[in-house]
Amino acid sequence: MRLSSRLPPGFEPNALSAALARLRAEGLPVLDLTGSNPTRCGFAYPEAEICAALSQPAVLAYDPDSQGSRRAREAIARHHGHGLRAEELLLTASTSEAYGLLFKLLGDPGDEVLVPSPSYPLFDWLARLEGLSARPVPSYFHERWHLDLDALEAAASPRARALVVVNPNNPTGHFLSIQEWRGLTELCARKGLALLVDEVFADYALEPPAGRLASALTDTHPPCPVFLLSGLSKVAALPQLKLGWIAVRGPAAAGHLEALAFLADQYLSVSAPAQAAAPRLLELAPAIRGQILHRLRANLHGLDQALTAHPRLSRLPVEGGWSALLRRPAVDADEACALRLLNETGTLAHPGSFFDLPGDGHLVLSLLTEEGPFREGLARILPLL
Repeated sequence: MRLSSRLPPGFEPNALSAALARLRAEGLPVLDLTGSNPTRCGFAYPEAEICAALSQPAVLAYDPDSQGSRRAREAIARHHGHGLRAEELLLTASTSEAYGLLFKLLGDPGDEVLVPSPSYPLFDWLARLEGLSARPVPSYFHERWHLDLDALEAAASPRARALVVVNPNNPTGHFLSIQEWRGLTELCARKGLALLVDEVFADYALEPPAGRLASALTDTHPPCPVFLLSGLSKVAALPQLKLGWIAVRGPAAAGHLEALAFLADQYLSVSAPAQAAAPRLLELAPAIRGQILHRLRANLHGLDQALTAHPRLSRLPVEGGWSALLRRPAVDADEACALRLLNETGTLAHPGSFFDLPGDGHLVLSLLTEEGPFREGLARILPLL
C-alpha cells in the first residue's frame, strides 16, 4: 500500500538525533541546552490550584460548541485586552491545530503560504499536511532582524494565500516593528492575502526595541484578514493541557469565523476539562510567567558574563521569547558543530541550520534551562567554539 505523498519519504533520525538517542540508550548523562518544556525546567507550579481548576463539576459535562466554551473565550479575551471580544475567538486543541484549520480555510491543494525565515521548521510540515507548500522568504540582520517586505511582495505568486509571522519570532526573538506591521497589512491587502500572526511568546519581552508591535490586536481595524494565534502552552506554561485559540479580525471576519466554526465542528477536539479550567488557569498564569521571565533574564545575563572570556563569540539581540542565538566562527557546519559538542562534552545545543539561519556560525540555546545547568553547559561548550 502506498502512503500519502504528503508524508516524508522516510523517518530516519538525523545525525544529531541519532547520537543523542545512542548516548541516552547507553545511560550516559546529557546536559540539554535545548529544553522548551517548562514543566520539566524546575518551575514552581501552584499544583493544588491547577488540580482544583481541573476538578470542577463542569469537566464531567459534554456541551460542545464549535467555537469553544463561551466562558473560556471571555477569559481569553480579558487576558489579551485591546477590545477583543469572545465572539472574535475560536478555541483549538493547540496552535498547531489552529494552523491546520487556517490552512484548510484559506488554501486549496497546491497553494502557498509565505513564511519569513529564519523560523520554526514546523510550518513546512503543517502546510504540507494540508496539501499546501510553505515558501520561505529570508529576513535580514542589520543590528537586529528585519523583514524584507520587497522580497515578500516578490514571492507572493498567484498561488499565495497567506503570510505567516511570529511575534516575537522563534528563535530569533524579533518583534515586529509598527512600521513592519503597516507594511505587512498593506502588502496583504494589496495581494489578497490573509495574515497569520503567532503570538505565543508575546508575554516574554526581554530586550524589546522602541517602536515594537506589542500585539497585532492593537490594530483594531486592519485592512486585511488577520488571524492571531496563541495558547496555554506559553501563556500559562502548561503545554500538556492542549488549549489554543484563534482571534479573527479584519474584512469579512464574521464570515471567516463562521467557516472556521464549521471546520472545528468536524473535529470538536478541545477537551471539556481544558475549557472549564481555562479561566482559573489564566488567573494563575502571571505568577508562572514571572518565574519564567526571571529565569530568562538571569540566563541571558549569565550568557553575557560567560562571553566576556571568549571575544570571538557573541550573541544576537534577544528581543523576546525563550531562545538565544549564539554566534561563532563558522569553522564547521552548524550540525557538525552541535554533533561535536554533544560527543565531546555531552551537551546538546540546536544547530542554527535547524531554523534556516543563514550560512553557518550559529547555535540556538534555550534560556528556559535551569540556571546551574545553563552555566555548566556554557562552561563546557564555549571553549570549544
